Amino acid sequence: MTVTVRPVDLADAPAFQALGAEAFGVPATPPPAPTAETWPPAEARPWGAFDGDTLAARLLVRGFTSWFHGATLPTAGFAGVTVAAEARGGGLVRRLFDAALGEARERGEVISTLYPSAAGIYQGLGYATVGAFDTVHVPLSALARVPAPADGTRARRAGARDLPAVRAVYDAWAAGQNGPLTRIEAPFAVDESVLDEHTGVTLAVDPADRVVGFATWDRGSGHDRTGRLEVEDLVALTPDAARTLWRALGSFGMVVGAVALSTSGLDPARLVLPDHAATLAAHDPYMLRILDVPGALGAARVAHLTARVPFAVAGRGHGVGPSDRLRGAWTLEVADGAVHVARDGDAPASPAEADRPTFTPAGLAASWAGAQSAANLRLAGHLAGPPAHDLLWDAVWGGRQVHVRDYF
Repeated sequence: MTVTVRPVDLADAPAFQALGAEAFGVPATPPPAPTAETWPPAEARPWGAFDGDTLAARLLVRGFTSWFHGATLPTAGFAGVTVAAEARGGGLVRRLFDAALGEARERGEVISTLYPSAAGIYQGLGYATVGAFDTVHVPLSALARVPAPADGTRARRAGARDLPAVRAVYDAWAAGQNGPLTRIEAPFAVDESVLDEHTGVTLAVDPADRVVGFATWDRGSGHDRTGRLEVEDLVALTPDAARTLWRALGSFGMVVGAVALSTSGLDPARLVLPDHAATLAAHDPYMLRILDVPGALGAARVAHLTARVPFAVAGRGHGVGPSDRLRGAWTLEVADGAVHVARDGDAPASPAEADRPTFTPAGLAASWAGAQSAANLRLAGHLAGPPAHDLLWDAVWGGRQVHVRDYF
């Protein structure tokens, strides 16, 4: 097979769509034929691996911005990775990723994320599972027992004039997490389309008339207790804001059986519920890879401690281009909440680096995201070398949980 990897142009767009349908199923409503005005899709970069003139593998990259450690980071979101049945096992995924990740780094994207269909493939490319996009079902009967807010917070419907306040609430929540996308880029931007695309956007408003929470929801069909109220976002900045929103959703209890909430992990908005009646209905792991060590680590705002930790990156997850830019010896320094990372010379690190802790690319990603401790990474083979700095390293990157809200 003579393979060429390149961006997919308009002439190859029908083959790109057809190969995606082979892997992910034919949609009930087929997409319209691509045109010069619609290809490539907005904010998307399609890539293909071609055997001669035949498209043998494909992927799509979207430019997002993610919150990590109190900063917003340019992010390459990978989706739609597909290899034709006859071409599988030939290393095309790695070749596609090498090309697309190289472009992402040149564009200034310092991390890459994706939702895998087979996590093992991507771990070999330097990605780590750091969290998941979950759908949980909360019975409306449980919401009937949520106590009334004690501080006078009330619910009201949002209008266009409230959208800046909705964005501010989301940003205040997201700044305390690792992983959520911003509400800037399509298709997740908070603009007037949010009001058009949902049955309702309900606000939690405190006694000073400040918006302190919101929920976006869709009523769905039917009017018995087999139905579900679909909630895309439920974000609250106070316990009473969360109670207010849950009680508003719970008022549908006579005609709906459960709330289907898009969330991740142990969502803080669920901590105000009187019991643990929620059940997990869907679980989509989320994976992360670091593309630029100084760019990703150095953007963080962390605890005001003083730290100096030499470390290295070596081992699994290497290819060409941006993979090798991770490998090597580094020094991390922290002062007054600011992080600085610099290379220690140009020589690549050895997996048996004697003088410093040494991460695999996936191990570095999991640790930096706060998804795994140094101790756990050692158990899994993603961290080797002297353990003297492990607790200090964990202290630098701890304090924020991984939460995601958007599937792409």
